[in-house]
Amino acid sequence: MTELIRPSTVLAALRTPITIKTSDGLNLIGEVATPAGEITGSLLMLHPNPSGGGMMDSHIYKKAANRLPALAGIQIIRFNTRGTTSEAGTSDGEFDQGVSEKLDVLAAIDYCFDQLNVKELYVIGWSFGTELALKYACDKRIKELILLSPPMIATNDEDLEFWKEDGRAITALIPEHDDYLKPDQAKLRFSKLPNLKQIDVAGAKHLWVGEPMVYLVLSEIVKIIAPSRLPLPTEI
Repeated sequence: MTELIRPSTVLAALRTPITIKTSDGLNLIGEVATPAGEITGSLLMLHPNPSGGGMMDSHIYKKAANRLPALAGIQIIRFNTRGTTSEAGTSDGEFDQGVSEKLDVLAAIDYCFDQLNVKELYVIGWSFGTELALKYACDKRIKELILLSPPMIATNDEDLEFWKEDGRAITALIPEHDDYLKPDQAKLRFSKLPNLKQIDVAGAKHLWVGEPMVYLVLSEIVKIIAPSRLPLPTEI
């Protein structure tokens, strides 16, 4: 007998607590959710602004970790940046408005390759996390970036010029009713990035609340990393 996948649904995966050590001596807490079978790709998640409640358990990220290892074979790597708290605990240090968080991102990327031995790493940022991705996730070993509700406040023209010259694929999901960057504004901001695919989402808001929006975001992630696993089931 099948049942609907609900917000609280947790599917099978090997879930392992991790500690990422930064170059300035901080311990960042996190979790890796690894598929029981084949890994189709690995996804490092950079969370929304902790000053607004963002953390590794922000709802899209928590649901991705709960579902995508089983449904799409995607390994999900989440962590709290410095000074950020979630159910798993609090990372060392203090929130630094995205400045010292550079060291967190670099340490997390190295952890993925050096400790987890990932084969193909994708990076997703949500809101504040998109700024961290565009500014600091420049490591040549990363395959692609995914941007969820990018505010484009801290990201500057120099950052965008890097990605233009780099040429790696970037996908940006832009909510119709975003609080910071709406679709028309995003088109202007990203106009010089031919390698960026902009997906405008009708009816969506910055926080992607509601199961239909969760399903849409998770499906777009799977389309990039493991397209053969689409469509995602809505029942188990």
